[in-house]
Amino acid sequence: MNKKQLRELGVPETCLGDAIFAISQGVQEKRFKGKKAGKEIEAVLEQPSTFVNDPVFGTLANKILEEERLDRKYAAAEPATYQTWGKDWDQNSLQQLQEACSLPIAVRGALMPDAHLGYGLPIGGVLATEGAVIPYAVGVDIACRMKISITDLPTDVFKEKPSMIDESLQKGTVFGVGKTWKRRQNHDAMDLDWSVTPLTAQKKDKAWAQLGTSGSGNHFVEWGIVEVPEGEMGLGAGEYVALLSHSGSRGTGAAVCDQYSRIARQQIPSRYRHLDRLGWLSLDSQEGQEYWAAMNLMGDYASANHAVIHRNVLKLAGAEALTGVENHHNFAWKEVHDGREVIVHRKGATPAGEGVLGVIPGSMASPSYIVRGKGNPASLNSSSHGAGRRMSRREAFRRYRWPEWRDHLKKHGVRLLAAGLDEVPGVYKDIRQVMQDQEDLVEIVATFTPKVVMMCGDGSKAED
Repeated sequence: MNKKQLRELGVPETCLGDAIFAISQGVQEKRFKGKKAGKEIEAVLEQPSTFVNDPVFGTLANKILEEERLDRKYAAAEPATYQTWGKDWDQNSLQQLQEACSLPIAVRGALMPDAHLGYGLPIGGVLATEGAVIPYAVGVDIACRMKISITDLPTDVFKEKPSMIDESLQKGTVFGVGKTWKRRQNHDAMDLDWSVTPLTAQKKDKAWAQLGTSGSGNHFVEWGIVEVPEGEMGLGAGEYVALLSHSGSRGTGAAVCDQYSRIARQQIPSRYRHLDRLGWLSLDSQEGQEYWAAMNLMGDYASANHAVIHRNVLKLAGAEALTGVENHHNFAWKEVHDGREVIVHRKGATPAGEGVLGVIPGSMASPSYIVRGKGNPASLNSSSHGAGRRMSRREAFRRYRWPEWRDHLKKHGVRLLAAGLDEVPGVYKDIRQVMQDQEDLVEIVATFTPKVVMMCGDGSKAED
């Protein structure tokens, strides 16, 4: 019998392979002839419980019973609703969100105006689930976050002491995949309980060696001028020199995602196996509790990572922080929405609860913003996490060359110390349009204009 015939008999899609194997085994053992296979399958479908220990049909019978159990469990499950902001995202991003909303654990979703294709959940995707966490809906770089420190440096420091400013970025952190400090940095986060999971205990030394380092890709540390209106940030109105950074939990966070997403993908019910990276872990399970503990530890570690970077850079620049803002944007939170506790995954999305401050970056030649959340329940109290990519890294390398962007950066008064060609301003959407598209989610508190930018170089010559 072929799959089409088995489907006509009523064999579930996820059981077709087991049915074919059982028929083959039955014929081989001369239990029945091929023409009678259909009758045998019909008998299993009618009363699978009587075949659970059958040497030929046992596996199929148990699989059918499991499918029936899932059917009963998820019979009333309708796809979760979602809302979108902006229009400058591709259909692949929307499809990813729709697939996430089809999960039986999904409660509600949202797509931010900076959305683009990701793994599992799109970057710029928000998903609320009930009683479960999805490692890939948090992301590989767990607790990737923003931090801005507004300092006491005079605004003419970029002209008066350019070497000092450059050196503070070049020596205050280390960029690149797997990069570490030769001498360990110190922070109280390394005194936390890293034995919450076997993996985090094993990776503590690596995490410590990478404390205060920056990653590759879109991670950066940059100096700029922030314009603060009267009455905001506890400061007087005016222009201030500020330090802005973007980084996450480095190699240890990636290892946590890799291990627990693999477990989640192995456990996903067969009917949802095509969604693969959206595999989830019940928070009632040991694996779910371990991931939750590890994720929160990575949040503390990522915060410490930024604290060390800012401590180092500010010290080298002879600066003191007057105030600052920071936030995660690859994380999951327990929150109450629609009157019940849910797990809100924000993968490349910024928490924007009412009155909550956050940072939304642009590109190396466009503004970044300190924002205050409006607590819009339709977005699950979320906003974008940046401008959002409009092309892949491969496409950027194919399309662009440095000469055109050197002039562009010079025109915008930006001095670039290092970066990859795949991070030039042209790869990003218009941050001003993104901010307009989410005026109902956040209000702009202050505007940051980049002046000196440091990212991970890729060997291409931005300075030639």
